[in-house]
Amino acid sequence: MLPRPLLTKTFGLTYRKIPVVAIGKDIYCDTSLIIEALEHFFPTKEGYGSVYPPIQGWNYKGLARGFASFWIDRPFFRTTTGLIPPSVWTSPFGTDRGQLIGHPLDPAKLAAKIPQNLGAFETHLSLLEPTLCSTDKWLFPTETPSLADVAFYYQLKWGTDIAKGKGVYDLTGGSVGEDGQDVAQVVFNEHRYPGVWRWFHRFEAHVASLPDLQTEIEPEDTTWKSAIREIQGKRGLGLVPPATAPNDELDGKRGIVEGALVSVVPDDTGRGNPTLGRLVEVGVEEVVIRPEEKGEVDVDVHFPRVGFVVKRVEGSKL
Repeated sequence: MLPRPLLTKTFGLTYRKIPVVAIGKDIYCDTSLIIEALEHFFPTKEGYGSVYPPIQGWNYKGLARGFASFWIDRPFFRTTTGLIPPSVWTSPFGTDRGQLIGHPLDPAKLAAKIPQNLGAFETHLSLLEPTLCSTDKWLFPTETPSLADVAFYYQLKWGTDIAKGKGVYDLTGGSVGEDGQDVAQVVFNEHRYPGVWRWFHRFEAHVASLPDLQTEIEPEDTTWKSAIREIQGKRGLGLVPPATAPNDELDGKRGIVEGALVSVVPDDTGRGNPTLGRLVEVGVEEVVIRPEEKGEVDVDVHFPRVGFVVKRVEGSKL
């Protein structure tokens, strides 16, 4: 929720959504790009894990990314948010989300739409049931969960929890109590979707079996000021390598070239809070800008091109 002085004052970052991740002086926006940055800069050859467990003879990475970005983060997310208890929309959080979406939210209308959203929820699970009913593994034939499983699990878990009011106290900053009805259970239960149900609990068991990799860090090393000192003087990491070279001809026609002043906004919600900056690098899947709004430290801000609109600001000079 706005205001977010930690991000705006420190980094000059007016981007409205979460999450964001800092790796040195590079700030990555949106889960889809964050995952690719973590995969690239913390590779398996150096002992790190991966959300793309290998399948012999098949590089399914693009399909998993598309599943997460175009299915789970879009229509499925809209469905699960449609199960939020109507009392949430009467809180300051509801007002904030009206600004994020671009119009005021009517709690009564949203309450009346819950049955419709439950119907959509049913359809999504029905589409995935045949796949999950035919395996004792994962959405893709991997030995461990992939990005597809992670994306579907967290959204399904969050949606079923929020539908019964779990988490709304924190969500609304204490304005609404956790006393909702479990409206999602009429759809998501062991009898209607046994395949999804078994997969859901198999995923939870897998996560519970993983070793705890958290390491102890000296308290003085975890302060915000020490983190900022770490960033000072760092060099930019550049683009996460895509499958192909930039299309200079196509981007050039739109003025999407290094040095141009551009506006970057999500293509769904949060369009009222554009991020303005100078293009540092332009790739097929990612752009890097230096924010026009100066913060305490100079950073490179990375946005994915999927799900975002990059436009040259009229009248800007190179």
